[in-house]
Amino acid sequence: MTQTQSTETSRSPEFRLVQVALGGLRQELFHDAFAYRPLPRMEVNSGPTRFLPERIRAYAGLLPHAVVAFAALIVFAIGMDRFHGAIGSFGALTAFVPAAIVLLTLVRPVLAFWAALGTAPFVGYLAGYESGWPWAANSLAAHLVVLVVVAARTRPRTAAWMWLVTAGYCLFAETFLGIGTGSESVPLLFVAALALLTVTVFQVRRQATREVTAQQTVTAQERSKRTLLEERTTIARELHDVVAHHMSVVAIQAEAAPYRVENPPPELEQAFLTIRENAVAALTELRRILGVVRAEDYEAPDAPQPTLGDLDALVDNVREAGLDVTKTVTGAVRELPQGVELSAYRIVQEALSNVLRHAPGAAAKVEVSYVLGGLGLRIANGPARGLVKPSPGAGHGITGMRERVTMLGGEMTAEATDDGGYEVTAFVPVSREEAAQ
Repeated sequence: MTQTQSTETSRSPEFRLVQVALGGLRQELFHDAFAYRPLPRMEVNSGPTRFLPERIRAYAGLLPHAVVAFAALIVFAIGMDRFHGAIGSFGALTAFVPAAIVLLTLVRPVLAFWAALGTAPFVGYLAGYESGWPWAANSLAAHLVVLVVVAARTRPRTAAWMWLVTAGYCLFAETFLGIGTGSESVPLLFVAALALLTVTVFQVRRQATREVTAQQTVTAQERSKRTLLEERTTIARELHDVVAHHMSVVAIQAEAAPYRVENPPPELEQAFLTIRENAVAALTELRRILGVVRAEDYEAPDAPQPTLGDLDALVDNVREAGLDVTKTVTGAVRELPQGVELSAYRIVQEALSNVLRHAPGAAAKVEVSYVLGGLGLRIANGPARGLVKPSPGAGHGITGMRERVTMLGGEMTAEATDDGGYEVTAFVPVSREEAAQ
């Protein structure tokens, strides 16, 4: 084992480079050379084809197959033009075989490349020792088509290996199988290099476009998830502050209650003591669990969290920013759970902010409905007016509103209206017991 390791260590970098190169050749042109790889349909839902009618678009995906078939027909026509110089009854093969090899690229591309090389001297021989040995006119055209099609269907490295193998084959054929006068190898290699370079550039560009599109999609999804988590973190912080406040009040009142009664019985003192201990324990557990969502630099607000009673100040604030907004309250106004009022305030706040951003100059309406089973909200605006252009966003504000409504077990809709405006409606259920608390 030590000897093996020392042998591998003693190998030069050039040897390893050659080893990797030959491994790439084996992987690209020998491994699964007979594999069945049918040419897939072209994507028709993007690019110019997306403008075609539906019936025509169904067949537009076969355009690459039609192009290959047309190239095979041209190769066959070139072979038939040379048919008069063919030798014996096998002369028809000079027209049929190269065309069939071009069609073979539709299902077995790598095999088609080897077939084009392997049949070239036989086609050249049957064509009557043409001056372009070992390439007859139709086999040369067929090999160029095969190189382009196979390069378009494989990786850029395969195109480089095919060109090198073709160059080696041309050198071997001219040196050891030389027949006739002259050769078409040099023009073939030059044209093939240009064609393969063009195909490779388009392939690299297409692959880069796909990677950028995929990266943008992943980035957009990650940004949406991050925004969603940030919104949930904000909601958790606010709930933490609300619940912690109430639990602190319960603990303080439970501790002070026995002192408000003269000579309280021991059972009552013990009951209040148990309430206080449970409240303190619950508050400690709440802070331990929900406190992890706080940022290191986060500080709980000194002022109370906003409620529906602060909507007037919010409306006045957006009016000063230039938004024409009216507020309507229906039903019997009553005090709701603080979490419900906070979420309702945030929903109205976000909806009005969206109006300012997306529909500058539009008039907005805020409707708050106190109904028997809960609280209804409706924020609607008309189309944008004036010269100020909207500033489109990512739509994460709607996501935050839905999170709040879903957390409270309610329902929400957000959609465009017929007059070109937008409307957000939400309903949050509130039971009588919750309202009484």
